[in-house]
Amino acid sequence: VLPACLLLALLLLAPALAAPQERGLIFNLEIGELCLQSAQCKSGCCHRVSGLSLARCASMAAEFQECSPKSIYGVYYKCPCERGLTCEADRTIVGSITNSDFGVCKDPQDSSRR
Repeated sequence: VLPACLLLALLLLAPALAAPQERGLIFNLEIGELCLQSAQCKSGCCHRVSGLSLARCASMAAEFQECSPKSIYGVYYKCPCERGLTCEADRTIVGSITNSDFGVCKDPQDSSRR
């Protein structure tokens, strides 16, 4: 027989786990919701304003907006670029460690036409 706490936990988590297309408690979070990793956000970006602020899901960076290259950290000060764009940033070891290697989103097709 399942303990009451475990049964209650299963009942609360079942809707989130059974419907992956819909918003869950942990994944498929909407813009503005609190997050710990970018994988939790529908947008793919868990963003924080400063080191002391709470991270929230945010939109990916559009063309000509500031961006961060995708990293292993999963939380960004500047979101990575939307699909099809590249983040042209000065990638250095120090910038990668301190999460400060920001750049600008650009369309790689535009630079190849010139």
